[in-house]
Amino acid sequence: MDKLRVAGLEVSAVIGIHAWERNVRQRLSIDLEFETDAARTSLSDDIADAHDYSAITREVVTFAERSGFHLIETLAQRIAMLLLEEFPISRVKVVVHKPSAVADARDTSIEIERARQR
Repeated sequence: MDKLRVAGLEVSAVIGIHAWERNVRQRLSIDLEFETDAARTSLSDDIADAHDYSAITREVVTFAERSGFHLIETLAQRIAMLLLEEFPISRVKVVVHKPSAVADARDTSIEIERARQR
């Protein structure tokens, strides 16, 4: 199976467990990966046969920016659930990066993979 990736989707969200984090928006970066059939899509060259990653990313940005979760794990899970419910995606990988989480680290992230229940 082929994979379609969107890397470094920037969002601004309320996220965190500390009181100060509940009062500010923080920059997060989100990576998405989902299975696709690029062979079929490339033969037709028709957007109707492809995943509309513009619509998918708009949905993720809107969802993340309206959320107010305490944990990046929760945000990642809910994004995966949203994508599996709203789009014809059978399997998704979501990585949520919170670069400001640890003072001496370049990045902190969670990576999850979820599949549509059959």
